[in-house]
Parts: sequence; structure tokens; C-alpha cells
Amino acid sequence: MPNATVRLLCLLLLVWSALAPAQTPGERGLEIAREADRRDQGWQTFSADLTMVLRNREGETSVRRIRAYNLEVPGDGDRGLLVFHSPADVAGTKFLTFSHKRGDDDQWLYLPALKRVKRISAANKGGSFMGSEFAYEDMSPPELEKFSYRYLRDDDYKGRKVFVIERYPLDERSLYSRQVVWLDKEFYIPWKIEYYNRSGEHIKTLTHYKYKRYLGKYWRAGYMLMSNHRNGKSTELKWTGFHFHDPDISEASFDPQALTR
Repeated sequence: MPNATVRLLCLLLLVWSALAPAQTPGERGLEIAREADRRDQGWQTFSADLTMVLRNREGETSVRRIRAYNLEVPGDGDRGLLVFHSPADVAGTKFLTFSHKRGDDDQWLYLPALKRVKRISAANKGGSFMGSEFAYEDMSPPELEKFSYRYLRDDDYKGRKVFVIERYPLDERSLYSRQVVWLDKEFYIPWKIEYYNRSGEHIKTLTHYKYKRYLGKYWRAGYMLMSNHRNGKSTELKWTGFHFHDPDISEASFDPQALTR
């Protein structure tokens, strides 16, 4: 009798599985993106040293030294501050971002040569950030709520099992029509992101390397490369000296009125 009961339960499970509606690509894509977002919550604050290397088509480079500060804001997007230390022509420049889960992000750029703070309008988010291959739009964290999603496939990326998903900006003023993300199956961290413009052209690729885990939970790439396929230029970001739960960082550190100080 017990065996018959087990067989009946197995049969019922099979029938239920066959009748249960399968996830759509959109539902599966959102589920994966939501899990990636969930795993990178709770870090509160961190700071890091950043080296930005601009490389032109001929391979010539210019190097900038930056200090980065980041604040997690529960219930909203994160805040980020970049302070340029060298070379001399950009030293003292500051870039402040308030990302939001909904609505336009707020961005300000302080230019010491002009001694004024410039607010970056939503219409200009597609412009180049400090001459790099990153647009102002790229400098805001990709908040979960600002995209719709679509699962494409499972794949391999340099020996790692990955999900490949598309995300579509909900903002019609976005520089991009879609982004294709290669996301690690085990750790839910991005390895590669392809960017497509409004005409559907693949214009840029961002690749992540040299990940390290901090506080046993939070993964950060030590090296990022943004390649522009239209002009042959690229921008490298090299991250070092990560300091989580930095006591010197507070909400007051991100005051737009304090950028001139």
C-alpha cells in the first residue's frame, strides 16, 4: 500500500508539472536580475582607489587617478562620488550621482577651473563622461526597476556557467535600446555587457575581470574595460583599496552644496 501511495504522489506531481504554466522569457529574466540585485544589498558604504586609463585608436593613453566613495540608500538608488586627484588639468574635479529606483537620476559635475557646479540634465546623459568611453548614463548603477528583462539562454563564458539576459531601459531618452548581460550562474555577477544604440547597432562592450569577494559576500571587479566599437577607443578602470563600512563616509559626504569645498 505505501508503494502505491508513493506512485500516486509521483504521478500527481508529474501531472501538476505538465499543467503548471512555464515561465515566460520576461519572467525568467526578471527573476535572474532580481536575484543579482538581492545578493548585492547590505554593504552600506565603501570607498576605493580608481585608475582610469583612456586609450585612443592608435594605442596612446592618458591616465587619471580618482578616489571613489559610495553610499547605499535603503529604499532608493545608491549615491556615488568620484574625486579626481591627477593629472593637474582635472585635479579637484568631482562627480556626484544620486541614482533612483524610479525617475531621473541626479548628477552633478564640479569643475574647479570654472569654480562652479554643473548639473547634468537627463537629456545629456548620453554624453561622454570626462572624455572616456563611459557615458554619463553608464555612471549610474543599473537599478533593477529601470529596466524590463528577457532571458535568452544558458551559456559558458571563459569556463564559467552563465545566464545570458537582455535588459531594456524604460527611459525613452536612454542612449541604449537594449543591453545583453552575461551573468555568472553561481555568484550572479556580470562578466560582460553589450550595449546597443537606438538603431540596434552594437556600439560598446563592457568586460569585467579580476573579481574579489569582500566581507564574505560582496563581489567587486578589480578591472573593467569599456570598448567602443565605433571609434576604436577604450577606457580601462582599475580598482584597488576597497574599504567597506568606511566610517568616514556619511550622507553628508554626498551633499551637492559641498562639492565646491
